[in-house]
Amino acid sequence: MPGLIDTHAHLDSKQFRLDLPAVLDRARAAGVERMIAVGITHASSLACIDLARHHPQLHPTVGIHPNNVVEAAPEDWDAVAELALRREVVGIGETGLDRHWHDTPFDQQQDYFARHLALARSTRKPIIIHCREADADLMPMLREEFDRNGAIHGILHSFVGDTSMAEACLAMGLTISYAGMLTYKNATALRETAATIPYNRLLVETDSPYLSPMPKRGQRNEPAHVIHTAAVLAEVQGITPEELAVQTTANARAVFHLS
Repeated sequence: MPGLIDTHAHLDSKQFRLDLPAVLDRARAAGVERMIAVGITHASSLACIDLARHHPQLHPTVGIHPNNVVEAAPEDWDAVAELALRREVVGIGETGLDRHWHDTPFDQQQDYFARHLALARSTRKPIIIHCREADADLMPMLREEFDRNGAIHGILHSFVGDTSMAEACLAMGLTISYAGMLTYKNATALRETAATIPYNRLLVETDSPYLSPMPKRGQRNEPAHVIHTAAVLAEVQGITPEELAVQTTANARAVFHLS
């Protein structure tokens, strides 16, 4: 089977501290050829860069997650912006908006999301967008950015929005990425939306160590498990898993400018 790319994994998580080499070996055995290691704080971003230095199948991103903004030191943003200039860094984020948790005041989340949008555009690297229970807040910010500066190069990660949101985001230039929720029994509406996404605008991810897909739900998630999400996405798209792997890998290479 053609190789897959897990486009969103938190491999610097303490949950992988004791067995990351084995995790990467299992990913390789499952046919996952590359993984995007996503930063969520200044320290996390540095850790992802360091992991990629030691594991060539990993590619780092840098950013400050909305739920981590409140704990960021005043100098952290400038440090992340400087890291974003490094050649090995392939994306900006994880960033976005979150109304599920209340760790960060919402105006601060919006401020940092706007900063990430500007940084992604200035560096010409894709922005990785988190949106949890904040669709109505996210869309006006994206629309303003699009109207002012044109197409937005980036990814709506772990997408759970409806078809109208997907269509609006696709029209603004974004790519849609699906994680393990797509496989859940109660995710019929999500699968119906996934069936409508053009195959050249799709990505797959794990969001490891979170959101394990069926049949691994309840276990720690890891990149090897992306094959289960890919299988369900192929089914709803009406293509073979092999075709899905070829297409999503080509999409990931294009979005992240991977050679």
